[in-house]
Amino acid sequence: MDNTNEMQIIFDSRPVNEGLARVTAAAFCTQLNPTLEEVADLKTAVSEAVTNCIIHAYEGKVSKIEMKCRLDGKEFLVDIKDHGTGIADIKKAMEPLFTTRPDKDRSGMGFTFMEAFMDEVTVESQPGKGTTVHMKKIIGR
Repeated sequence: MDNTNEMQIIFDSRPVNEGLARVTAAAFCTQLNPTLEEVADLKTAVSEAVTNCIIHAYEGKVSKIEMKCRLDGKEFLVDIKDHGTGIADIKKAMEPLFTTRPDKDRSGMGFTFMEAFMDEVTVESQPGKGTTVHMKKIIGR
């Protein structure tokens, strides 16, 4: 039997939908019987990635965010994708405390939190074309 499952949702880049993304990812992950801590970790990481799309990618304009979740054995994989401004220097953007929006009281800790709560975080981006954040968490270590 194939031990994979996947789902995808596309939603508007409105702050109210950040909660939808968190809960959807958490609900999908329950198939792996995660601990409450594992669920909290992935909800935090998803929340940070979606918030980045809303604040940075679209700069307050409403557009689409795509979230794809995949279960592969004990691995929970989630991709958060936007078609916004993109990131010119991914390495710089992933540095703790770096923010392009200090005017919005952004801490610059989004990627740092994603990396702290997930086992793997990689970012693909092209300026003017958008960004995809790939995250992986192994459930039930």
